[in-house]
Amino acid sequence: MTTNTVVVIPTYNEVENLPRIVQEILNLEIEDLGILVVDDGSPDGTGEVADKLAEEHPGVISVMHRTTKDGLGRAYRAGMGKAVADGADLVVQMDADFSHPPTALRDMIEAARNGAGVVIGSRYTSGGSLDEAWAAHRRLLSKWANFYVKTILSVPAADVTAGYNLWSKEALAAVGLERIESNGYSFQVEMKYLAAKAGVRIVEVPIRFGQRASGESKMSINTQLESAWMPWRLRAKHRGSEKG
Repeated sequence: MTTNTVVVIPTYNEVENLPRIVQEILNLEIEDLGILVVDDGSPDGTGEVADKLAEEHPGVISVMHRTTKDGLGRAYRAGMGKAVADGADLVVQMDADFSHPPTALRDMIEAARNGAGVVIGSRYTSGGSLDEAWAAHRRLLSKWANFYVKTILSVPAADVTAGYNLWSKEALAAVGLERIESNGYSFQVEMKYLAAKAGVRIVEVPIRFGQRASGESKMSINTQLESAWMPWRLRAKHRGSEKG
């Protein structure tokens, strides 16, 4: 793949959502943009659907098949690493479930071209919002999680736990994907924390964070526990290190 921007979409049992999210991205007609689907051996046939999409859009869509479902963080590490190795200048993290609006891609890419190393599709910056279908307890938990992480790690962003992010290849090099230890959703926090420690410029673009279109959430109890203790582990590991 020789495109400058690659959207990495990790999938596990997203057979209904994947063709729709891919089509919405393609409909934007963004120049030099490709899609890399990273499927973790979905038993519902998502991987086969991804292969068909790649056949229909050669040079635009590619697929990475992983045989082990071992966490969102590792799926992203594999996909983002491949995207950069294949020549991407910008790499986007996007879920397949429509919680991340493809329409924000243009603004995120523009922010990167204006000098941002990390661009966050943010729920909590000015203009951002959550879908009205979100229950009150989920809203409270999400906001508390961001407050908790920001207090411990001092990352300069309103939405530190966001999963919709764009990275320049230089920012990814500064972070070092091989250094990332988190395996679940705390991967998002660890990446931003190390970027901030490296002095990478972080910019937020407001989004409306949607409700999952179909299928089931991948958030397990183990993932939640990992997310709770990871900030303390990161702060202890990197205590005393300086930017740059």
